[in-house]
Amino acid sequence: MLTILNQIPEGLTDSAPKDLHKIIPGPTLIHLDGNHKEPLFVSILLHGNEPTGLLAIQLFLKNMQGKPLPRSLSLFVGNVSAAQQGLRHLDNQPDYNRIWPCDHRLNEDEAGGEIKSNTPEHAMMKQIVEIMRDKQVFASVDVHNNTGLNPHYGCINKLDSRFFHLATLFSRTVVYFIRPKGVQSMAFADICPAVTVECGKPDQPYGATHAADFINACLHLSEIPSHPVATHDMDLFHTVATVTVPDHINFSFVDTEADIDKENKARPTDIFFTTTLDHLNFTELTTGTTLGFLNSDNTKIPLLVTDEFGQDATNRYLNLEAGELRTTREFMPSMFTLDHEVIRQDCLGYLMERMDWQ
Repeated sequence: MLTILNQIPEGLTDSAPKDLHKIIPGPTLIHLDGNHKEPLFVSILLHGNEPTGLLAIQLFLKNMQGKPLPRSLSLFVGNVSAAQQGLRHLDNQPDYNRIWPCDHRLNEDEAGGEIKSNTPEHAMMKQIVEIMRDKQVFASVDVHNNTGLNPHYGCINKLDSRFFHLATLFSRTVVYFIRPKGVQSMAFADICPAVTVECGKPDQPYGATHAADFINACLHLSEIPSHPVATHDMDLFHTVATVTVPDHINFSFVDTEADIDKENKARPTDIFFTTTLDHLNFTELTTGTTLGFLNSDNTKIPLLVTDEFGQDATNRYLNLEAGELRTTREFMPSMFTLDHEVIRQDCLGYLMERMDWQ
């Protein structure tokens, strides 16, 4: 499936995501030589509806036109066919950020089937990791957008000072996680410092500028420090659980409680969230915070909370009280979204706790 090039194809620096298929036939790995031979690996468009990575690379390449790269760059342009339709992935495809080679420290059964497959896409991701291992990759950056209201932040999969320094070069807000499995940054974490950068919503222009500046800064690094990060330079959070809506559960978003009856008449609904749910992201919630309102017929929590080891932790974080879904302990949400398609394809969001890395 993989096309490998040694130069930027004509038209890539000006193409819209939906037109990339006219320039490259599909997933493409592009190697560009620089003064330092160990390359920076950058992946973009692993999700076809997240264009900021492409816009950032285009901005960076235009700024570098005619100048030598300070370090070699290996650029992976991911799901071109999904980008053509503005979708996370097509119905006949796996999620391009859930199929990277499993970390050898993890039991495949524990991975919950997220990465146990023999598709051509799985083989391609394994091939890319091996290519970059052979090239002695310097560091890895995966550029993403998200659908809810979130600050820009970096995600890492190892508690290591080099990873901290790389992530804080993008943002002082850093999130450590080990689930979901099969993500790009986790695959690269065993061969080099790796970070996923979350650049806000796709329609926010600053996301591309911020990511382009970060890529430029990474390429100008001669090394990544291994000494500890200063306490005041990083706010570290630990993703402890994932919140999903089971397939058989119907959900809606409403502006006020008064809209619930109206929605129920139009379609029986199990749980109602407010249209400001994503405003809770990166806010430390107190015990008893209301997250949703239940249909009066429901007596069970209509969500599933899975901890980082794949175990059901729903009752540890949520309960039902007076027809409302409430928190049972303090935590901080991230990536809570109002996008129905993302909720069905991936999750409602994540739960985090502050982490003292020292």
